[in-house]
Amino acid sequence: MKLLTKSLLTTLLLLVWPVISYANEDSDNARLPLEELRYFTQVFDQIRQAYVEEIDDQALLEMALSGLLNGLDPHSLYLDETAFGELQESTSGEFGGLGIEVGMEGSFIKVISPIDHTPAHRAGIQSGDLIIKLDDQLVQGMTLTEAIEQMRGPKGSKVTLTIVRQNTDGPFEVEITRDIIQVMSVRQNIPEPGIGYVRIAQFQENTGAEFREALASLQKQKDGLKGLILDLRNNPGGLLNSSVDVADALLDGGLVVYTEGRIPSSKEQFYATSGDALNGIPVVVLINEGSASAAEIVAGALQDHRRAVLLGTSSFGKGSVQTVIPLGEKRAIKLTTARYFTPNKRSIQAEGIQPDITVKPAEIRLLETQKQVKEANLTGHLISGSEDQTIDKEDLLQTDNQLYEAINLLQGLDIFSRINTGSPANR
Repeated sequence: MKLLTKSLLTTLLLLVWPVISYANEDSDNARLPLEELRYFTQVFDQIRQAYVEEIDDQALLEMALSGLLNGLDPHSLYLDETAFGELQESTSGEFGGLGIEVGMEGSFIKVISPIDHTPAHRAGIQSGDLIIKLDDQLVQGMTLTEAIEQMRGPKGSKVTLTIVRQNTDGPFEVEITRDIIQVMSVRQNIPEPGIGYVRIAQFQENTGAEFREALASLQKQKDGLKGLILDLRNNPGGLLNSSVDVADALLDGGLVVYTEGRIPSSKEQFYATSGDALNGIPVVVLINEGSASAAEIVAGALQDHRRAVLLGTSSFGKGSVQTVIPLGEKRAIKLTTARYFTPNKRSIQAEGIQPDITVKPAEIRLLETQKQVKEANLTGHLISGSEDQTIDKEDLLQTDNQLYEAINLLQGLDIFSRINTGSPANR
């Protein structure tokens, strides 16, 4: 067998020497026999000599590093210079590509969630979709990093995804035009008088502060704030600290989440500070199968503290914590280092958060009612003396039945609170 070059052998020894030393320890705990390391160097050298195409030594070493991480779980990755830079861009809220959070499922790419108002979202990509081809190339055999790099590209360029979707006959193609993705983390509106709505699309560096600002703005409406809807549907997660900040805004102290791993630094507890920004105003949290990671931390904490009612469908079930460990200035690894648990010691890894009230998305078709004669149809009927302040919610019922049910729930809670206090209904 041809000997490895001196420089390459030095590199390999630097990579495996700690493991060789460990393997040579006279201990029952040794897990990797020295013979397996010899196989590694032999395979490496055979690829360098006999593979049909010549591969640069550095590229081959990076493939080996990538294989180490990809074999662990769907979320551990080797980040080369390009991938590391893109990760830093995504957490700051602006990056190029399709606007889609993905993971591995078997040999295919699974959509965790499309990000709001991005090319993928506008093209109708859904949580749970399996991507089997990118343009004419099968994703089978690709690493997650390679697939993500292929989905990214210059603004205005196009990529065709071949999708397999549950309850759909056969694969189908979707052409998407890439764009610069600028994620608006928090947005708000008032769907009904007295009802506030806050949508968190992704947990970024400033999400906690933006969420508190949204709550303060909603409380200034003329009708007052009687209930809040926090929409975490199709939220793929993001920064752990930001999710703690959001839960902190609605909790009056207490444990938000804790993590457990093998190393001391992976065992942490995160607590909310005293003071509820809404002073106990009822909260409904919307979740679905696209709610993952940091979104599940918030939902789980609010559910365990009985601070909110969860409505929708079961969440994604990503109950693991990834730590980005730099390798110098330009490369890093994203390594799963811990599992996280809700305050009531629930691990949601592969289980998901279960809603308190299950409401599946549905297409609602309103039935025409038979026309009847009412008092208002009679000639000379008396005027009520008050303006009609009701809001037509038919469009909302047909476009987003989960949000419609959340509004109904909060309005019902408000009615019951008025009955209990003897206050007149302000409707």
